[in-house]
Amino acid sequence: MRKSGRDALVGVLSAYDRLVEVGVGREPAVAAALADRGRAVVTTDVYAFPVPEGVRFVRDDVVEASERDHPGEHYRADCLYARNLPPELHRPLRDVARAVDADCLFTTLGYDEPAIPTSREPLEGSRETLFVVRR
Repeated sequence: MRKSGRDALVGVLSAYDRLVEVGVGREPAVAAALADRGRAVVTTDVYAFPVPEGVRFVRDDVVEASERDHPGEHYRADCLYARNLPPELHRPLRDVARAVDADCLFTTLGYDEPAIPTSREPLEGSRETLFVVRR
């Protein structure tokens, strides 16, 4: 994600106090920027990755979490978001967000259409689209 798109995403996500980034990978820049703005941020991924100070990491699989009776306390937030989310993870992310009564926001790799019903918000200053499922 280019810096302008990242900055626009951070601007949108800053409206939330507690956030979970699903599938953080090696790119915790959005989570770090949100933490710098005083937001409580948890990141998850199926692999362990280092995250900056102020960001909490939990190793978890959103697909497995979506199949559990309760996805896990670490998902308790106002918003679950993901960047570059492949279509096969759209539904699990939405289902976990619903289970914890959170909004669900994500971007795709750019050429994928969302696999679930969403509203679309252009990210200012970039060619990216933010897909949104409100609680």
